[in-house]
Amino acid sequence: MQSSLDFSHYLKSAGAGLLHLDLAVEGISCAGCMAKIERNLSKIPDVTLARVNLTDRRLAVEWKEGAIDPSFFVDRLKELGYKAYPFERLDAETQEAGRAGALLRRLGVAAFAAMNVMMLSIPVWSGNVSDMLPEQRDFFHWLSALIVLPAAAYSAQPFFSSAFTALRARSVNMDVPISIGIILALGMSLVETASHADHAYFDAAIMLIAFLLAGRYLDQNMRRRTRAFAGNLAALKSETATKFVNDEEVSTVPIAAIAPGDIVLLRPGERSAVDGNVISGRSEIDQSLITGETLPVVAMPGTAVYAGTLVRSGTLRVRVAAASEGTLLAEISRLLDNALQARSRYLRLAERAARMYAPVVHATALLTMIGWLIAGASFHDSIVTAIAVLIITCPCALGLAIPAVQTVASGALFGSGVLLNSADAIERLAEIDRVIFDKTGTLTLPELDVANAAAIPADMLALAGRLALSSRHPVAAAVARAAKAVSPLRSIEEESGQGVHGMVDGCEVRLGRPSYCRADAEANAILSRDPEASVVAFRHGEACHVFAVRQRLRPDAAAVVDKLRRCGIGVEIVSGDREPAVRMAAQSVGIYEWRAEVTPVDKIARINELARDGFRVLMVGDGLNDAPALAAAHASMSPVTATHMSQAAADAVFLGERLAPVATAILVSRKARALMRQNLWLAVIYNALAVPVAIAGLVTPLIAAAAMSGSSVLVMLNALRARIRIREIG
Repeated sequence: MQSSLDFSHYLKSAGAGLLHLDLAVEGISCAGCMAKIERNLSKIPDVTLARVNLTDRRLAVEWKEGAIDPSFFVDRLKELGYKAYPFERLDAETQEAGRAGALLRRLGVAAFAAMNVMMLSIPVWSGNVSDMLPEQRDFFHWLSALIVLPAAAYSAQPFFSSAFTALRARSVNMDVPISIGIILALGMSLVETASHADHAYFDAAIMLIAFLLAGRYLDQNMRRRTRAFAGNLAALKSETATKFVNDEEVSTVPIAAIAPGDIVLLRPGERSAVDGNVISGRSEIDQSLITGETLPVVAMPGTAVYAGTLVRSGTLRVRVAAASEGTLLAEISRLLDNALQARSRYLRLAERAARMYAPVVHATALLTMIGWLIAGASFHDSIVTAIAVLIITCPCALGLAIPAVQTVASGALFGSGVLLNSADAIERLAEIDRVIFDKTGTLTLPELDVANAAAIPADMLALAGRLALSSRHPVAAAVARAAKAVSPLRSIEEESGQGVHGMVDGCEVRLGRPSYCRADAEANAILSRDPEASVVAFRHGEACHVFAVRQRLRPDAAAVVDKLRRCGIGVEIVSGDREPAVRMAAQSVGIYEWRAEVTPVDKIARINELARDGFRVLMVGDGLNDAPALAAAHASMSPVTATHMSQAAADAVFLGERLAPVATAILVSRKARALMRQNLWLAVIYNALAVPVAIAGLVTPLIAAAAMSGSSVLVMLNALRARIRIREIG
């Protein structure tokens, strides 16, 4: 049966002729569920990606456009025992909150029933060794059954329904052995009660359910907390915008109705839904998400604003450059989702172990029961021991060991300005012992800066800035920024490769090459003092001024280099820029090893040379010419201002003007890798100790449930330590 839902609004282009769809999937509870879904969907021809995010129960699937109808995936998941529908973040959060509330209610019922049954069990326990009559004991047992059976039917429903769905789809998940254990415990208790036996296990069965629900509720609650660490990007995205339909009239429209070139109105307290440039108005804005600057900045005509920017005061008119999925905020969200859904080497190892769980645990429980029967134990005691084995061997801790750390670390790194773009970025960044920086746009800021603006007369600087607005050259843009120019001069002409010129009050003005402005002598004098600078000349009649334009180092570059060196990480510069510029940058930040005027091939050769010497190299670059080196390095990072080719080749992207995220990414990755290893060892040690103890008959089903739930909570708490470690690093 085909789904009739219209998926056209939920499909996204993934490039290269591929379509992307995010589906919310109900019933995912463990790594085994993830593996089953991914394995089955990946087998479908023309499907290029099937990846489940356990944190928010989301399936990301990509396939060749036109090859498969999207409803096919919903129907296929239904066959596997899972209900699926298009993923919408706000709806998903609401449903998660609803599931958490339902678990809490079931936990309350189970706990209340357990307390009441314990009051009945204590007299039975004491009466068995004193003078309680058999009729009294049977009465207490039946009264316990009257309390426990309806409470268990309601409270254990999450386990029963999940197990039934899995069995109906001819598969098993971790809830199958749990359900078998609960049903066996209740069934055996009824048989014992009907047989007038001394012991029944209604108290143990309901407390077992309570412990399992407590563990699942804590697990779900912690998952919601880890998602919060990644930053609530959905809250930054506006669903509507105020659009000018003519010069004076505005209308509130869905963001999907906004196109590049439209003009939108931003009012105090609103967040921008678009990327664009201010054309009129003045306001303080907060765009710390992109720039990393926590203090508000002043927006005026010409200022770039990004989706998610908060307008604090004043009203702005903004000409749209990108909207909806084309904004930088949307790209950041995609990168973050990729990081959270990625599969690391440790995660793949944990998932393979979790997939082995179902057949191994059922075989272990069966062999345990048979072994105890052969050893002469009663059928009753053998069943109890088998139930304990079924419960205590749940692989929840193993399934959570890596995703928990990965989610917390990815979210916390995002808070530090780092977006992971690779499945095993954390692991490879943790191994780095050498960093190679490109200079231009990496150690330095991407925008040029006028170094001698203070030495230019204010009226000449203002006039030059207005003239510079007529040119698209980066050097002219630097002059316009230095002059804070907002209104270009009229009737200006540009001569390709030379500069711009026009008339102002009957006097010619020129801005461009020194030779174009007859200012070679002045330009040579500046270059002799500052060989790193680029020069642009301005002539107004007989008056002539030369601007020294250069790239400004990132404000914390020297401190970051020193921090890396103190952590035992070597640092060098490999740049295609001129030797004087590279030498001056290296001296300014304290880097003693540098190479200038190198080609992309030379950069790769240097990376390979260091790799042969045993170094794990991190390449940090931003230009198109850096993309091959980024791909060749052991790990790579790019600033958010880098070219799309560089960002695609990089394992991580960092935001803002500061270089600190580079050091933070390495140090946090080292801490995260240590926590991943700790979690794996915790899960392995738990099973190595718990399973033999259960097989030996030394634990009851109740203790087994407490141990299983406790191991999952311990792994999650250990993962949350990543947040504390990151604060220490910061």
